[in-house]
Amino acid sequence: MSAADEPQLQRAVSRWQIVGLSINDVVGSGIYLLPAATVALLGPFSLWGVVAAGIVVALLVLCYAQAASYFDEPGGSYLYAREAFGRFAGFEIGWMIWLTRISSAAALSNALADAVARFWPWAGAGMGRIAIIVVSLGFLTGVNIIGVRSAARTGIVLVIGKMLPLLLFVAIGAFYIDPQLAFSGQRPDPHDLQRMGEAALLLLYAYAGFENIPAAAGEYRNPRRDIPFALITMIVTVTVIYAAVQIVAQGTLPGLASSATPLADAASSFGGEALALILTVGATISILGTNSNTMMMGPRFLFALARDGYGPKVLAQVHPRFRTPAAAIFCQGLIALGLALSGSFVQLALLSMTTRLFAYIGTAAAVLVLAKRYADRPGALKLPGGPLIPVLALLLCVALFASASWQNIAAALVAFAVGAVIYKLPRKDASAD
Repeated sequence: MSAADEPQLQRAVSRWQIVGLSINDVVGSGIYLLPAATVALLGPFSLWGVVAAGIVVALLVLCYAQAASYFDEPGGSYLYAREAFGRFAGFEIGWMIWLTRISSAAALSNALADAVARFWPWAGAGMGRIAIIVVSLGFLTGVNIIGVRSAARTGIVLVIGKMLPLLLFVAIGAFYIDPQLAFSGQRPDPHDLQRMGEAALLLLYAYAGFENIPAAAGEYRNPRRDIPFALITMIVTVTVIYAAVQIVAQGTLPGLASSATPLADAASSFGGEALALILTVGATISILGTNSNTMMMGPRFLFALARDGYGPKVLAQVHPRFRTPAAAIFCQGLIALGLALSGSFVQLALLSMTTRLFAYIGTAAAVLVLAKRYADRPGALKLPGGPLIPVLALLLCVALFASASWQNIAAALVAFAVGAVIYKLPRKDASAD
C-alpha cells in the first residue's frame, strides 16, 4: 500500500518519545481498576503478585527487545513470527493480535463506564452503561475515520495525564498506609489452579500493551537501538509504580476487594472527594487514551489484510476525503461494540489476555530461531543465558494459556481456526488489489 493510502504515525520519533509511547500503551485501565480484583483473588499476597507479574512480563519484554534489535521495519510480533516460521505463522499471529485489540477495546469501554460510575452512578448499569459504551466507542471510531492520528507528542501528554494522578495518590497515600490492613485478608488456596490462573492473567493484563511499540518501528529514528531501551525502561518504571499503587490501595481501603473503583475509593478515604475526583479523571484519560490507540492501530492490520486479498474487498478501501481505511475502522468499532455490550470488564480482559498470549508465545519462540540466524548482526541485543530467557517466557505463556477458562481457550482456538480458513481462501481478485 502507498504512504498516501495508509494513515501514518509521526516520523522521526526519538528514544524518549518511544519510552513515553510505551508507557502510554501499558498504563491503561488495569492499574486503576484491577487492585480490587487482585486482592479478591490473592488476598495478602497481592503486592507480591503485582511484582511477580512485572518480573514475568520483563522476560517477555526482553524477548521483544532482542527481536526488535534485528529489524528496522515495522510489524512487531507479526514480523518476528513470519521471519522465523513463515507467512502462515505470521498471518495467524497478526490475526490474533487484531482480535486482541477488539476484545481490548470492548474491555476498555466497560472500564470507562465503571470509572465514570464513581461520580455518576447512572453510568454503572442499564441504559446509562450502554450509553457510555456506545458513545465512547462511537466517538473513537468517528475521530479515527476523519483522520485523527496518533502522534508521539500526544502520547507523552497522555502519559502525563495518566501518571500525575497515580504519583499524587502514592505520595499522599504513603502517609496513611496501615501495614496490618495492607497484608490482611483471606489467603488464596495454592491448589486452586483456576483461581491462581485467573489472577495471573488479570495481573498480566495490567502490563499488556508493550508489544504494540515494535509494530510501528518504521517511524522511529533508530528502532534497533531505541526500542529495546524503551521497553526495558518502561517495564522497570511501570513495575515500581504499580507496586507502590497496590500497597497504598491495600493499606488504606478496607473492603478493597469489593470496590468497583478501588483507587478513587482509596483516595477518598485519605484525601477526600477532591482527590477521588482527580483519580477518576486520571482513569478516564488513561482509558480513553489507551482505547484511542487500540481503535487506531487495530484497523491498520485489517486494512492490510484486505489489501492482500483476505476478507471483503470493501475493507481495503480508502475514504476519498479523509484518506483513512474508514470501512476497516467502522468494522472494528462495530464488532468491539457488540462484544462490549455482551460482557464485563473482567470477562473481556481475560479474553483479551488469552488471545494476546498467541503473540507472546510466537515472539518467544521466534527469538530462539532469530537469535541463531542473526547472531552476528551488528548492534543485535544478546540476552544473558542465551536461550534461557526465551524458553522461560515460552513455558510461562503456555502455562498461562492452559490456566485460562475453557470458554476463553475454546474461543481463542475457534478464532485461530477461522484465521486458518481465511488464510487458505484468499479472494480471487487478490492479485489486483
